[in-house]
Amino acid sequence: MLPPVLREPVGLAYLLARASDTVADSAASAAAQRLEALAHMASALRSGPGPAPDLSGFIPGLPDASERELLGRFAEIWRLWEQTEPGDREEITRVLEEILRGQRLDLQRFGACGQESGVTALATEAELDDYTYSVAGCVGEFWTRICLRHLPRYAPGTSPEELIRRAIAFGKGLQLVNILRDAPADFANGRCYLPLTDLEGHAPGELRAAPALARAAYERWTGRARAHLAEGLRYIEAIRPWRVRLACFLPWALGVRTLRLMEQSRPLETARRVKVSRAEVRRLLLSGAVAALANPLLRAASKRLTRR
Repeated sequence: MLPPVLREPVGLAYLLARASDTVADSAASAAAQRLEALAHMASALRSGPGPAPDLSGFIPGLPDASERELLGRFAEIWRLWEQTEPGDREEITRVLEEILRGQRLDLQRFGACGQESGVTALATEAELDDYTYSVAGCVGEFWTRICLRHLPRYAPGTSPEELIRRAIAFGKGLQLVNILRDAPADFANGRCYLPLTDLEGHAPGELRAAPALARAAYERWTGRARAHLAEGLRYIEAIRPWRVRLACFLPWALGVRTLRLMEQSRPLETARRVKVSRAEVRRLLLSGAVAALANPLLRAASKRLTRR
């Protein structure tokens, strides 16, 4: 969907982040080993062009063939990063360092969690807000800075500072949708991203057997996700290139629809994982192609999505 000038820096940042995420999620490897590899990646990024971090040791434990290929070709991806125009390389490095920080924090907090352990919760609202920034809000910031570098009239009439603020909220909203959707499965695996301060005195360990005890916290953060996605809509309204509007519309629409489906199915009570169907994704893509043409069409599409 993206204009050609954006495809390389955005695609390259994605591949690097996907590689680090593959390492972070490699359950066959000990948390300490994963933390060491992520720290090495962060150090190599800060040091600038040089030998690629060796991630091959994680390949045998990966069940997915695509992930095995990704790590097997990581040196090629690293060379592309080295050869990227300096300004873009600086932006890619900035966002990857932040993503790696969030991944390391996540492993430090939850690396020892599992079905046989207790449930660990984030302590405060500030910790959850920081986490959503480090793995998603920073991506909205990166996306915006890259677009402003390459597209002279990316968002006429909106200051870069305001645009970045909305972009960060947009990314945080998408991450909160993921957290809320996956909450029952996370409870079962010993993870609770909902802050302890929001659990109304319930111990995190109670959530494994009774996820609905987190209903009040869940509703509060659903409201926060909805508010962040409203900022995402304002972000899309502010930008002008049709291709980029469409590229932003699809994840935004998926986030809005997922929240609506969660309201209808109440996953805490049913332990049912909500997922937008492929058929609906195709419909959203088609409607987004129209909605991206003008703001009145975009607002009309927004109203339809929230009514369903």
